[in-house]
Amino acid sequence: MNTIKLATVALTGSLLLTSCVSSKVYKDLEGKYADVKRENRSLKDDLSKFKTSSEEFETSLDVMTDKYASLKAEHDQLESDYNATKQSYESLQKSYDALEANSSKALAENSKQNRALIAELEDKKKALAEERATLDKLKADLETRSNRINELESVIAAKEAKMQALKTAVSSALGDFEGKGLTVEQRNGKVYVSMENKLLFNSGSWAVGSEGRRAVNQLGEVLASNPDIAVLIEGHTDNVPYGGNGPLQDNWDLSTKRATSIVNILRENSQIDPQNLTAAGRGEYLPIASNDSATGKAKNRRIEVILTPKLDEISKLLNDI
Repeated sequence: MNTIKLATVALTGSLLLTSCVSSKVYKDLEGKYADVKRENRSLKDDLSKFKTSSEEFETSLDVMTDKYASLKAEHDQLESDYNATKQSYESLQKSYDALEANSSKALAENSKQNRALIAELEDKKKALAEERATLDKLKADLETRSNRINELESVIAAKEAKMQALKTAVSSALGDFEGKGLTVEQRNGKVYVSMENKLLFNSGSWAVGSEGRRAVNQLGEVLASNPDIAVLIEGHTDNVPYGGNGPLQDNWDLSTKRATSIVNILRENSQIDPQNLTAAGRGEYLPIASNDSATGKAKNRRIEVILTPKLDEISKLLNDI
């Protein structure tokens, strides 16, 4: 997805470069880029928090499991003590019956012991009942947390499977362009579509050529079928300073206009929600290869479309645990 977003950003940047752009539009683009950058950081922070929360929940589950085992052992011991005391009581009851006819003194002593044993039995029964209630509550809490964690893991697995299916769909849709400066890969839970500028733009231009437009339109068909995916289009350049005339100021301006050109092409597809689209210019500041060679510079001049799953469902589950 990042690759697709970058391609869209570069294409948009190219279209904007061919038409005069006011300083207000430029500033708006800069503002949008800053918002995207903050959103990107926020997403990274959210993902990190989600992972940390998941680890904390697993640790909490282990602690509660250990506590449950300990309380169950105490319960079993109390139950064993209760049974032993009950047997003693029954034995004394028999002795009491035997002595009843022979000695009033022995009877009184036996009666006293019986009362003490009965009181002890009642105390142990009460303690057992309290322990059983505590165990039942702890077991219910454990089951609830375990179910929530299982649900969270299931949602995360479903998101990963969806992104894998999305990557497969994008690769299939853009199969004609792979090997022509276009790559599709999945990493960090996202799908990145990278398109070198040679597929999309002429040098110093942000107007998308016919072949590049065809690639972006085919990508748009996949995005239209996945409305719950956020699409970030980033434009990138090499480190050669922009030397042309006209409305462009520098490489950053060029990368932003190219990204916006890609966004504008995707917006032609009425099935794509514009709220899912973001254009950003990265200029020369995020290279993927060395700028010391022509080959490296060509790789750095690119559009990346970054496809990211929305994490609202995961956030809700984390809040409910």
